[in-house]
Amino acid sequence: MRITKTLLIFTLLFSSALSFGDEVAPDDILGHWLVEEKSAVVEIKKTPENLYYGEIVWLEDLHTGKVKEKLDQNNPEEKLQKRSLLGLKNTWGFKFDGDDEWVDGNIYDPKSGKTYSAQMELEDSDTLELRGYVGMPLFGRTTTWSREDSKIPGHIQKK
Repeated sequence: MRITKTLLIFTLLFSSALSFGDEVAPDDILGHWLVEEKSAVVEIKKTPENLYYGEIVWLEDLHTGKVKEKLDQNNPEEKLQKRSLLGLKNTWGFKFDGDDEWVDGNIYDPKSGKTYSAQMELEDSDTLELRGYVGMPLFGRTTTWSREDSKIPGHIQKK
């Protein structure tokens, strides 16, 4: 009986120690994130209402001089097709679920001009998985973003 209690206590302590390192705080998501294609950096910020959103703060095509301006030309609303993608709020409305995900948000894809429901999850402190979907998360696509120290990606600064 004593061995069983000792094993039970050891197991509980060991499992709680393992999970302690995996705790996620609501603001862990804040900062600069390089999108999977490495073509843009999105800065995730927080509203006074504790909702999280992202704003495009760097575009490779502008940085390299490939184009002078990058417009939202695929937006279905004609009046918005002339707005710049730089500074565009492309993710919004995310709430921290108290565990390890930011849910009930939206993402706007400037390549298609479409808006999707979305959720985000930190895989580790430097890796963010964002899933855009229609209806249910099961019917969607996941993209992986990498944390950056500033709005200009490290691989560009080193050149």
